[in-house]
Amino acid sequence: MTARLRDALHSAAEDVPTYPVYERALATARRDRLRRVGVGAAALVLLAVAGVVVPLTRTPGLDPAATANAALPDHIALPPLGTLHVTDRPRLGPASVVFDGPAPRLHGWNDVNVVGVVGADSDRYRIMRIGGESVAGRTVHLSPDGRYLARPDGVQDDPPGVEVVDLVTGRTQRLSSPVDRSVWSTPVGWSADGGSLVVGDEVPVAFDGATYTTVLSAVTLAGQRWTRLAATAQEAHVGSTVAAAPGRLAYQYGRTVAVTDLAGRELSSFVLPDGTWLAGKGAWRPDGTNLTLAARGSTTTEWTLRQVDPASGRDVGPLALPAVSGVVSIRLLGWAPDGSALVAAYLPDPVAPDLPLEEQTDPPTSDQRVRTVRVLALTPGATAPRTVLTAPDQVIAVDVADEVIRSGRVRDAQPPGGVGGRFWLWTGLLTVLVTVGLLYASRQRIALWLDDRRVRRARRAGG
Repeated sequence: MTARLRDALHSAAEDVPTYPVYERALATARRDRLRRVGVGAAALVLLAVAGVVVPLTRTPGLDPAATANAALPDHIALPPLGTLHVTDRPRLGPASVVFDGPAPRLHGWNDVNVVGVVGADSDRYRIMRIGGESVAGRTVHLSPDGRYLARPDGVQDDPPGVEVVDLVTGRTQRLSSPVDRSVWSTPVGWSADGGSLVVGDEVPVAFDGATYTTVLSAVTLAGQRWTRLAATAQEAHVGSTVAAAPGRLAYQYGRTVAVTDLAGRELSSFVLPDGTWLAGKGAWRPDGTNLTLAARGSTTTEWTLRQVDPASGRDVGPLALPAVSGVVSIRLLGWAPDGSALVAAYLPDPVAPDLPLEEQTDPPTSDQRVRTVRVLALTPGATAPRTVLTAPDQVIAVDVADEVIRSGRVRDAQPPGGVGGRFWLWTGLLTVLVTVGLLYASRQRIALWLDDRRVRRARRAGG
């Protein structure tokens, strides 16, 4: 080999780039380690998410014991922060009580109202958010068996409608109103068997919407068949009080009470005496023979219950039940097995302003005048009402499932404290996300730390 050729080969060899064997091997090992760390972190994330979510995704079947053991809690409390919604898992199942009011925990963002829901056989609390007005027993109604919750849909849809939430499955069914030119639909009561919902629709009479007609209809949940019951001026408040008996409905409009069947045929109607009102959803006597009226004394604040013949309105006489005094008004919820009448009694707010004169002749149900609500048992022969349920201040409306009332059972309640399931769900997910973010941001430091440990182990092994 000549010197010239040898120099050319040396020059060519020097021009060939050096392959960084060690560095490439180290980088490959680092990538493998990072990949394993990533897979491990992803597995941890999946395990953490599963640990948080899986308990919330179980769908227990309807437990017959939940209805069989239904009982009225002797007191209710405000829902804890982060309480699960009625559509969250695990499902609540049948409920015993729903309630609402202006209390701080019963309001959300953008004027969203919150309704509290209590389980039928235990103190499991849920909440339901409503975009529009929510008043338990007036615009929000619990079905007789406690399984369904009817509410306004909360939005100005075309056509308007109402929603029915199944507390067992969590599904929400929307019932769109077929009433022509209706601008708003509101549930006002249930049939006795819970198969039909009574809905009120507001229809403007004039173009400017200054006058309305209220149309009352019965809609079946299964087939969504709408049956028109009545229509009258808004000032008459048709359906403001609806009471159901098997196959019959009684509702008040103005100073008149009408009795119809579920097919819309009017069976009778009569004018109420002054100072009396259809007592509430439990106005039918248990045997279905008479209707109950709530009467307020003209010179006192006492409220008593009287019964009338539903065919003629003839006064059958007062019931041998204690009077309720010192309250704004009462609403009859139903009848216990011992003959006691369970009434919601609305306690006055001592600092509330007086009503205008033109409103003082109507049932004083103004929310601004009520401080809290109680459920009282008016037992035959007793000298005074017995309190069976109390509520915090600013809880001013309550509705109770008919099955719970008919069971006659009252349980010692222990409402939940602390925070609810949604708080732990979001806290767990946030913790996982923060942990993953920190691991990703520190991936290079972790790789270097692992390399240092490997080099140290190699030196110890070689030394």
